[in-house]
Amino acid sequence: MSILSGKNILLGITAGIAAYKTASLVRLFIKAGANVKVVMTPASKDFITPLTLSTLSKNPVHSSFTNEDDDNAVWNNHVELGLWADVFIIAPATANTLSKMANGTCDNLLLATYLSAKCPVYFAPAMDLDMYKHESTKNSFDKLASFGNVMIPVTSGELASGLVGKGRMAEPEDIVTFIEHDILGKLPLYGKRVLITAGPTYEAIDPVRFIGNHSSGKMGFEIAKAAANLGAEVVLVSGPSYQTTNHSFIDVKRVVSAQQMYDEVHKHFESVDIAILSAAVADYRPKNVADKKIKKKEATFTIALEKTKDILKSLGDVKKDQFLVGFALETNNELEHAKGKLQSKNLDLIVLNSLNDKGAGFGGSTNKVTFITASHDIISHELKSKAEVAKDLMQQILKQTHA
Repeated sequence: MSILSGKNILLGITAGIAAYKTASLVRLFIKAGANVKVVMTPASKDFITPLTLSTLSKNPVHSSFTNEDDDNAVWNNHVELGLWADVFIIAPATANTLSKMANGTCDNLLLATYLSAKCPVYFAPAMDLDMYKHESTKNSFDKLASFGNVMIPVTSGELASGLVGKGRMAEPEDIVTFIEHDILGKLPLYGKRVLITAGPTYEAIDPVRFIGNHSSGKMGFEIAKAAANLGAEVVLVSGPSYQTTNHSFIDVKRVVSAQQMYDEVHKHFESVDIAILSAAVADYRPKNVADKKIKKKEATFTIALEKTKDILKSLGDVKKDQFLVGFALETNNELEHAKGKLQSKNLDLIVLNSLNDKGAGFGGSTNKVTFITASHDIISHELKSKAEVAKDLMQQILKQTHA
Protein backbone atom coordinates (compact mmCIF):
# COMPACT_ATOMS: atom_id res chain seq x y z
CA MET A 1 0.00 0.00 0.00
CA SER A 2 1.31 3.44 -0.91
CA ILE A 3 1.99 6.09 1.73
CA LEU A 4 -0.50 8.15 -0.30
CA SER A 5 -3.35 5.75 0.48
CA GLY A 6 -6.22 7.59 2.14
CA LYS A 7 -4.66 11.00 1.62
CA ASN A 8 -6.50 13.92 0.03
CA ILE A 9 -4.53 15.10 -2.99
CA LEU A 10 -5.35 18.37 -4.68
CA LEU A 11 -3.97 18.61 -8.21
CA GLY A 12 -3.55 22.07 -9.72
CA ILE A 13 -3.21 22.18 -13.51
CA THR A 14 -1.90 25.17 -15.43
CA ALA A 15 -1.79 26.00 -19.15
CA GLY A 16 1.16 24.02 -20.43
CA ILE A 17 1.28 21.36 -23.12
CA ALA A 18 2.28 18.83 -20.44
CA ALA A 19 -1.26 19.14 -19.05
CA TYR A 20 -2.20 16.16 -21.22
CA LYS A 21 -0.14 13.99 -18.84
CA THR A 22 -2.36 14.83 -15.88
CA ALA A 23 -4.94 12.24 -16.89
CA SER A 24 -2.32 9.55 -16.18
CA LEU A 25 -1.27 11.37 -13.01
CA VAL A 26 -4.81 11.34 -11.64
CA ARG A 27 -5.14 7.63 -12.43
CA LEU A 28 -1.88 6.87 -10.59
CA PHE A 29 -2.98 8.82 -7.51
CA ILE A 30 -6.29 6.96 -7.49
CA LYS A 31 -4.47 3.64 -7.93
CA ALA A 32 -2.31 4.55 -4.91
CA GLY A 33 -5.50 4.82 -2.84
CA ALA A 34 -5.67 8.62 -2.66
CA ASN A 35 -8.72 10.88 -2.90
CA VAL A 36 -8.19 13.36 -5.73
CA LYS A 37 -9.68 16.73 -6.55
CA VAL A 38 -8.59 18.94 -9.44
CA VAL A 39 -8.34 22.71 -9.78
CA MET A 40 -7.52 24.12 -13.24
CA THR A 41 -6.60 27.54 -14.49
CA PRO A 42 -9.12 28.67 -17.12
CA ALA A 43 -6.49 28.53 -19.88
CA SER A 44 -5.46 24.96 -19.00
CA LYS A 45 -8.82 23.72 -20.31
CA ASP A 46 -7.44 24.29 -23.82
CA PHE A 47 -5.03 21.40 -23.22
CA ILE A 48 -7.19 18.83 -21.38
CA THR A 49 -10.91 18.76 -20.66
CA PRO A 50 -12.42 18.98 -17.19
CA LEU A 51 -14.72 16.10 -18.16
CA THR A 52 -11.75 13.74 -18.54
CA LEU A 53 -10.32 14.71 -15.16
CA SER A 54 -13.68 14.65 -13.43
CA THR A 55 -14.36 11.15 -14.75
CA LEU A 56 -10.98 9.86 -13.59
CA SER A 57 -10.99 11.59 -10.19
CA LYS A 58 -14.70 10.93 -9.53
CA ASN A 59 -14.97 14.52 -8.28
CA PRO A 60 -16.10 17.79 -9.88
CA VAL A 61 -13.29 19.82 -11.44
CA HIS A 62 -13.12 23.52 -10.53
CA SER A 63 -11.63 26.31 -12.61
CA SER A 64 -13.48 29.45 -11.49
CA PHE A 65 -14.82 30.94 -8.29
CA THR A 66 -18.43 30.29 -9.29
CA ASN A 67 -20.29 27.72 -11.36
CA GLU A 68 -23.18 29.10 -13.37
CA ASP A 69 -26.11 26.67 -13.35
CA ASP A 70 -29.59 27.81 -14.30
CA ASP A 71 -28.68 31.37 -13.34
CA ASN A 72 -27.77 30.23 -9.81
CA ALA A 73 -24.18 31.01 -8.86
CA VAL A 74 -22.48 28.23 -6.86
CA TRP A 75 -19.43 29.41 -4.92
CA ASN A 76 -16.29 27.27 -5.16
CA ASN A 77 -14.67 27.89 -1.82
CA HIS A 78 -10.91 28.10 -2.30
CA VAL A 79 -10.35 28.04 1.47
CA GLU A 80 -12.22 24.76 1.86
CA LEU A 81 -10.28 23.24 -1.05
CA GLY A 82 -6.97 24.33 0.46
CA LEU A 83 -7.83 22.96 3.90
CA TRP A 84 -9.20 19.70 2.45
CA ALA A 85 -5.87 18.78 0.91
CA ASP A 86 -3.19 16.71 2.63
CA VAL A 87 -0.94 17.25 -0.39
CA PHE A 88 -1.16 19.97 -3.06
CA ILE A 89 0.67 19.28 -6.34
CA ILE A 90 0.76 21.80 -9.18
CA ALA A 91 1.59 20.01 -12.42
CA PRO A 92 2.36 21.26 -14.92
CA ALA A 93 3.57 24.48 -13.29
CA THR A 94 4.22 27.07 -15.98
CA ALA A 95 6.66 29.96 -15.62
CA ASN A 96 3.69 32.32 -15.46
CA THR A 97 1.98 30.50 -12.58
CA LEU A 98 5.27 29.99 -10.71
CA SER A 99 5.94 33.73 -10.86
CA LYS A 100 2.46 34.46 -9.53
CA MET A 101 2.89 31.92 -6.72
CA ALA A 102 6.24 33.44 -5.76
CA ASN A 103 4.86 36.98 -5.67
CA GLY A 104 1.42 36.38 -4.17
CA THR A 105 -0.55 37.28 -7.28
CA CYS A 106 -4.07 35.92 -6.92
CA ASP A 107 -6.05 36.22 -10.14
CA ASN A 108 -7.66 32.78 -10.44
CA LEU A 109 -9.09 30.00 -8.30
CA LEU A 110 -5.93 27.87 -8.39
CA LEU A 111 -3.77 30.68 -7.03
CA ALA A 112 -6.33 31.60 -4.37
CA THR A 113 -6.36 27.94 -3.30
CA TYR A 114 -2.55 27.86 -3.24
CA LEU A 115 -2.47 30.86 -0.90
CA SER A 116 -5.03 29.16 1.35
CA ALA A 117 -3.36 25.75 1.54
CA LYS A 118 -1.85 24.59 4.85
CA CYS A 119 -0.45 21.31 3.51
CA PRO A 120 2.84 20.48 1.78
CA VAL A 121 2.96 21.96 -1.72
CA TYR A 122 4.83 20.35 -4.62
CA PHE A 123 5.26 21.84 -8.09
CA ALA A 124 6.42 20.21 -11.29
CA PRO A 125 7.74 22.88 -13.69
CA ALA A 126 7.08 22.56 -17.41
CA MET A 127 8.40 25.14 -19.88
CA ASP A 128 10.75 25.67 -22.77
CA LEU A 129 14.53 25.64 -22.32
CA ASP A 130 15.15 29.40 -22.43
CA MET A 131 12.23 30.09 -20.10
CA TYR A 132 13.56 27.48 -17.66
CA LYS A 133 17.05 29.05 -17.73
CA HIS A 134 15.82 32.64 -17.36
CA GLU A 135 16.93 34.45 -14.21
CA SER A 136 13.35 35.37 -13.27
CA THR A 137 12.37 31.68 -13.33
CA LYS A 138 15.33 30.80 -11.11
CA ASN A 139 14.21 33.54 -8.72
CA SER A 140 10.74 31.97 -8.61
CA PHE A 141 12.24 28.57 -7.79
CA ASP A 142 14.34 30.03 -4.98
CA LYS A 143 11.47 32.03 -3.53
CA LEU A 144 9.08 29.07 -3.56
CA ALA A 145 11.73 26.90 -1.89
CA SER A 146 12.01 29.54 0.85
CA PHE A 147 8.25 29.12 1.41
CA GLY A 148 8.82 25.39 1.99
CA ASN A 149 7.37 24.39 -1.40
CA VAL A 150 9.09 21.41 -3.02
CA MET A 151 10.12 21.35 -6.66
CA ILE A 152 9.90 18.10 -8.59
CA PRO A 153 12.91 18.30 -10.93
CA VAL A 154 12.36 18.68 -14.64
CA THR A 155 13.86 16.24 -17.12
CA SER A 156 15.80 16.80 -20.32
CA GLY A 157 14.56 15.95 -23.77
CA GLU A 158 12.83 17.31 -26.82
CA LEU A 159 10.60 20.26 -25.97
CA ALA A 160 7.47 21.57 -27.67
CA SER A 161 9.53 24.26 -29.44
CA GLY A 162 11.78 21.65 -31.00
CA LEU A 163 14.70 22.55 -28.74
CA VAL A 164 16.37 19.82 -26.74
CA GLY A 165 17.26 20.40 -23.09
CA LYS A 166 15.83 20.90 -19.63
CA GLY A 167 12.23 21.94 -19.12
CA ARG A 168 10.16 18.80 -19.62
CA MET A 169 7.75 18.02 -16.78
CA ALA A 170 8.64 14.82 -14.94
CA GLU A 171 6.65 11.78 -16.04
CA PRO A 172 3.54 10.97 -13.97
CA GLU A 173 5.09 7.78 -12.52
CA ASP A 174 8.16 9.75 -11.44
CA ILE A 175 6.03 12.49 -9.87
CA VAL A 176 4.15 9.96 -7.73
CA THR A 177 7.39 8.22 -6.72
CA PHE A 178 9.05 11.55 -5.87
CA ILE A 179 6.17 12.61 -3.62
CA GLU A 180 6.03 9.20 -1.91
CA HIS A 181 9.76 9.25 -1.17
CA ASP A 182 9.70 12.86 -0.02
CA ILE A 183 6.84 12.19 2.42
CA LEU A 184 8.51 9.03 3.70
CA GLY A 185 11.86 10.73 4.21
CA LYS A 186 10.23 13.29 6.49
CA LEU A 187 8.40 10.75 8.66
CA PRO A 188 9.88 10.30 12.16
CA LEU A 189 10.20 6.50 11.99
CA TYR A 190 11.50 6.27 8.43
CA GLY A 191 14.43 3.84 8.42
CA LYS A 192 13.37 2.29 11.75
CA ARG A 193 12.21 -1.28 12.30
CA VAL A 194 9.37 -2.02 14.71
CA LEU A 195 8.35 -5.43 16.07
CA ILE A 196 4.73 -5.80 17.23
CA THR A 197 2.79 -8.76 18.59
CA ALA A 198 -0.98 -9.06 18.39
CA GLY A 199 -3.89 -11.34 19.15
CA PRO A 200 -4.21 -14.42 21.36
CA THR A 201 -2.29 -17.66 21.34
CA TYR A 202 -4.03 -21.03 21.19
CA GLU A 203 -2.55 -23.88 23.23
CA ALA A 204 -3.65 -27.28 21.97
CA ILE A 205 -5.36 -29.82 24.23
CA ASP A 206 -5.89 -32.26 21.37
CA PRO A 207 -6.24 -31.88 17.59
CA VAL A 208 -9.65 -30.24 18.06
CA ARG A 209 -9.64 -28.29 21.33
CA PHE A 210 -7.41 -25.54 22.68
CA ILE A 211 -6.95 -23.11 25.55
CA GLY A 212 -7.22 -19.49 24.40
CA ASN A 213 -8.64 -16.08 25.22
CA HIS A 214 -10.93 -13.44 23.74
CA SER A 215 -8.25 -11.19 22.21
CA SER A 216 -9.21 -10.08 18.69
CA GLY A 217 -5.79 -8.69 17.74
CA LYS A 218 -7.35 -5.35 16.77
CA MET A 219 -5.19 -3.29 19.13
CA GLY A 220 -1.97 -4.78 17.82
CA PHE A 221 -3.01 -4.35 14.19
CA GLU A 222 -3.90 -0.70 14.83
CA ILE A 223 -0.50 -0.14 16.45
CA ALA A 224 1.16 -1.71 13.42
CA LYS A 225 -0.74 0.64 11.09
CA ALA A 226 0.14 3.68 13.22
CA ALA A 227 3.83 2.74 13.20
CA ALA A 228 3.82 2.08 9.46
CA ASN A 229 2.12 5.42 8.80
CA LEU A 230 5.05 7.07 10.58
CA GLY A 231 7.40 5.44 8.10
CA ALA A 232 8.51 2.38 10.08
CA GLU A 233 9.17 -1.04 8.62
CA VAL A 234 6.92 -3.26 10.76
CA VAL A 235 7.12 -6.94 11.58
CA LEU A 236 3.74 -7.94 13.02
CA VAL A 237 3.65 -11.33 14.74
CA SER A 238 0.00 -12.26 15.12
CA GLY A 239 -1.69 -15.13 16.87
CA PRO A 240 -5.00 -16.47 15.49
CA SER A 241 -6.96 -13.38 14.43
CA TYR A 242 -9.39 -12.30 11.73
CA GLN A 243 -7.64 -8.92 11.50
CA THR A 244 -5.86 -8.14 8.22
CA THR A 245 -3.80 -5.35 6.71
CA ASN A 246 -2.53 -4.65 3.23
CA HIS A 247 -0.08 -1.91 4.24
CA SER A 248 3.11 -2.41 2.24
CA PHE A 249 5.27 -1.52 5.26
CA ILE A 250 3.78 -4.29 7.43
CA ASP A 251 5.05 -7.86 7.20
CA VAL A 252 2.56 -10.13 9.00
CA LYS A 253 3.89 -13.36 10.53
CA ARG A 254 1.07 -15.73 11.53
CA VAL A 255 1.59 -18.05 14.51
CA VAL A 256 -0.68 -20.12 16.75
CA SER A 257 0.98 -21.07 20.03
CA ALA A 258 2.99 -19.16 22.61
CA GLN A 259 6.09 -21.15 21.69
CA GLN A 260 5.70 -20.23 18.03
CA MET A 261 5.29 -16.57 18.97
CA TYR A 262 8.37 -16.79 21.22
CA ASP A 263 10.45 -18.24 18.40
CA GLU A 264 9.23 -15.73 15.79
CA VAL A 265 9.74 -12.73 18.08
CA HIS A 266 13.29 -13.75 18.97
CA LYS A 267 14.06 -14.25 15.30
CA HIS A 268 13.50 -10.52 14.67
CA PHE A 269 14.21 -8.78 18.00
CA GLU A 270 17.92 -8.20 17.49
CA SER A 271 17.35 -6.24 14.26
CA VAL A 272 14.58 -3.90 15.47
CA ASP A 273 14.64 -0.48 17.12
CA ILE A 274 11.29 -0.73 18.92
CA ALA A 275 9.32 -3.74 20.17
CA ILE A 276 5.68 -3.46 21.27
CA LEU A 277 4.21 -6.63 22.74
CA SER A 278 0.46 -6.21 22.80
CA ALA A 279 -0.46 -9.88 22.26
CA ALA A 280 -2.45 -11.72 24.92
CA VAL A 281 -0.11 -14.68 25.27
CA ALA A 282 -1.25 -17.74 27.21
CA ASP A 283 0.51 -18.07 30.57
CA TYR A 284 -0.08 -21.83 30.69
CA ARG A 285 -0.41 -24.67 28.20
CA PRO A 286 -1.41 -28.33 28.55
CA LYS A 287 1.54 -30.38 29.75
CA ASN A 288 0.53 -33.27 27.53
CA VAL A 289 -1.23 -32.83 24.19
CA ALA A 290 -3.33 -35.75 22.98
CA ASP A 291 -2.65 -36.81 19.41
CA LYS A 292 -6.29 -37.83 18.94
CA LYS A 293 -9.55 -36.20 19.94
CA ILE A 294 -10.29 -36.87 23.61
CA LYS A 295 -13.61 -38.69 23.99
CA LYS A 296 -16.21 -37.57 26.49
CA LYS A 297 -16.29 -40.44 29.02
CA GLU A 298 -15.92 -39.23 32.59
CA ALA A 299 -18.05 -36.69 34.48
CA THR A 300 -14.95 -34.62 35.18
CA PHE A 301 -11.76 -34.08 33.24
CA THR A 302 -8.47 -32.74 34.55
CA ILE A 303 -5.78 -31.11 32.43
CA ALA A 304 -2.28 -30.67 33.84
CA LEU A 305 -0.85 -27.29 32.82
CA GLU A 306 2.69 -25.97 32.64
CA LYS A 307 3.98 -22.45 32.26
CA THR A 308 4.72 -21.03 28.84
CA LYS A 309 7.87 -19.01 28.25
CA ASP A 310 7.53 -15.36 29.25
CA ILE A 311 8.20 -13.66 25.91
CA LEU A 312 8.26 -10.11 27.27
CA LYS A 313 10.67 -10.90 30.08
CA SER A 314 12.92 -12.87 27.76
CA LEU A 315 13.26 -9.78 25.56
CA GLY A 316 13.88 -7.54 28.55
CA ASP A 317 16.70 -9.87 29.62
CA VAL A 318 18.53 -9.61 26.29
CA LYS A 319 17.65 -6.13 25.05
CA LYS A 320 20.44 -3.74 24.13
CA ASP A 321 19.33 -0.47 22.59
CA GLN A 322 15.78 -1.53 21.72
CA PHE A 323 12.86 0.43 23.17
CA LEU A 324 10.63 -2.22 24.76
CA VAL A 325 6.91 -1.74 25.40
CA GLY A 326 4.63 -4.15 27.25
CA PHE A 327 0.90 -4.31 27.89
CA ALA A 328 -0.83 -5.07 31.18
CA LEU A 329 -4.49 -6.05 31.28
CA GLU A 330 -5.50 -6.02 34.94
CA THR A 331 -8.63 -6.49 37.04
CA ASN A 332 -7.42 -5.28 40.45
CA ASN A 333 -4.56 -3.23 41.95
CA GLU A 334 -3.92 -2.15 38.39
CA LEU A 335 -1.19 0.47 38.87
CA GLU A 336 0.80 -1.61 41.35
CA HIS A 337 0.74 -4.68 39.13
CA ALA A 338 1.67 -2.67 36.04
CA LYS A 339 4.57 -0.95 37.81
CA GLY A 340 5.83 -4.31 39.03
CA LYS A 341 5.71 -5.70 35.51
CA LEU A 342 7.47 -2.62 34.15
CA GLN A 343 10.41 -3.15 36.50
CA SER A 344 10.64 -6.94 36.58
CA LYS A 345 10.62 -7.22 32.78
CA ASN A 346 13.02 -4.33 32.12
CA LEU A 347 10.55 -2.29 30.06
CA ASP A 348 10.80 1.29 28.86
CA LEU A 349 7.03 1.77 28.81
CA ILE A 350 3.98 -0.20 29.82
CA VAL A 351 0.42 0.27 28.61
CA LEU A 352 -2.14 -0.46 31.30
CA ASN A 353 -5.78 -1.16 30.66
CA SER A 354 -8.36 -2.51 33.06
CA LEU A 355 -11.29 -4.82 32.48
CA ASN A 356 -13.09 -2.68 35.06
CA ASP A 357 -13.25 0.20 32.56
CA LYS A 358 -16.28 0.06 30.32
CA GLY A 359 -15.27 -0.08 26.65
CA ALA A 360 -11.74 -1.35 27.37
CA GLY A 361 -10.23 -4.78 26.91
CA PHE A 362 -10.81 -7.56 24.41
CA GLY A 363 -13.00 -7.66 21.35
CA GLY A 364 -14.24 -4.07 21.12
CA SER A 365 -13.25 -1.16 18.94
CA THR A 366 -12.34 1.12 21.88
CA ASN A 367 -9.82 1.10 24.68
CA LYS A 368 -8.93 3.17 27.73
CA VAL A 369 -5.26 3.12 28.63
CA THR A 370 -2.68 4.57 30.98
CA PHE A 371 0.97 4.86 30.00
CA ILE A 372 3.60 4.31 32.69
CA THR A 373 7.20 5.17 31.81
CA ALA A 374 10.40 3.68 33.21
CA SER A 375 10.74 6.83 35.34
CA HIS A 376 7.21 6.13 36.67
CA ASP A 377 5.52 9.03 34.93
CA ILE A 378 1.82 8.21 34.64
CA ILE A 379 -0.12 9.47 31.60
CA SER A 380 -3.82 8.65 31.63
CA HIS A 381 -6.05 8.80 28.56
CA GLU A 382 -9.80 8.87 28.10
CA LEU A 383 -11.78 6.16 26.31
CA LYS A 384 -10.87 6.31 22.62
CA SER A 385 -10.99 4.20 19.50
CA LYS A 386 -8.17 1.67 19.28
CA ALA A 387 -6.87 3.53 16.23
CA GLU A 388 -6.56 6.70 18.31
CA VAL A 389 -4.97 4.80 21.19
CA ALA A 390 -2.41 3.41 18.74
CA LYS A 391 -1.54 6.93 17.56
CA ASP A 392 -1.23 8.11 21.18
CA LEU A 393 1.10 5.21 21.93
CA MET A 394 3.35 5.97 18.97
CA GLN A 395 3.51 9.63 19.96
CA GLN A 396 4.50 8.62 23.50
CA ILE A 397 7.25 6.40 22.10
CA LEU A 398 8.49 9.22 19.85
CA LYS A 399 8.55 11.54 22.85
CA GLN A 400 10.59 9.12 24.94
CA THR A 401 12.98 8.14 22.15
CA HIS A 402 13.25 11.69 20.73
CA ALA A 403 12.82 10.18 17.27
